Amino acid sequence: MRLDSSASGVFPIAPTPFLPDGAIDWASAEKLFAFYNSIGSDGVTVLGIMGEAPKLEPAEALRLLKLAVKHLAGKPVIVGVSAPGFAAMRSLAREAMENGAAGVMIAPPNTLRTDDQIAGYYAQAIDAIGTDIPVVVQDYPLITNVIMTAGVIRRIVSENASVVMLKAEDWPGLEKISTLRKAQADGALRPISILVANGGLFLDFEMERGADGSNTGYAFPEMLIDVVRLSKAGQRDAAHDLFDAHLPLLRYEQQPGVGLAVRKYVLMRRGLLASDAQRKPGAAMSATAKAEVDYLLARLARHDKRAAL
Repeated sequence: MRLDSSASGVFPIAPTPFLPDGAIDWASAEKLFAFYNSIGSDGVTVLGIMGEAPKLEPAEALRLLKLAVKHLAGKPVIVGVSAPGFAAMRSLAREAMENGAAGVMIAPPNTLRTDDQIAGYYAQAIDAIGTDIPVVVQDYPLITNVIMTAGVIRRIVSENASVVMLKAEDWPGLEKISTLRKAQADGALRPISILVANGGLFLDFEMERGADGSNTGYAFPEMLIDVVRLSKAGQRDAAHDLFDAHLPLLRYEQQPGVGLAVRKYVLMRRGLLASDAQRKPGAAMSATAKAEVDYLLARLARHDKRAAL
């Protein structure tokens, strides 16, 4: 299966489950990927920023990919291949595709500043991994410190036929989505899939601006699936009502530095992870923070029974 510009729906970003001693919890990984498939995910992304990819050994990363491909049979699996050098990026990208990946995701390094530098980097990266591999451009300035204007995104897409998707997680990014969709409508940009992230924090209006779906890792991906479905069906109030019920927990999970810890804690509470551990170095939640999340879950359960843990 190859990723293309028609991709839509929800592609959860999978965290990597670890045991308290730092070893990968393969049993929880199996359970997590099976869960993503069972709730109707349209695909999945592994080895992303929230997947603690830099902490994995190459053999671990490959085994994780194979598990995702096995459990999401027939659905696209995207693999994050961002790396400091092109040799490592090429090696992981080629190996991932040989083992069932549908495409790869590349984020820019934080040294890029000008549009020429950004566009040049993607041209070099794509040349290095091979122009036959479908590419997702990750626009995440909050982490990368790289500012991608709508213009430079258009340039990257026009200069690289293998770019089929934008992972849009600029903040604020609503106007950028509208600008790109207008360029597409005007014939100035070829069709491209736009999946949004930022923990789902702006999904309600991002869908209305023209996003095709979500590619993020909120601990209740079923909500993302429902909001995308309701929005596409034109059920605006229903989509916003469900989204609003989850917003306090979404906000809490979006805190810089501790967001992954919160996400893993909730997934553990849901029985999908045996432990909320991160491989060192990693942040940990205090007892007070856990109590606050438990309180938010109890409040959410009044509106969404899936949070009744």
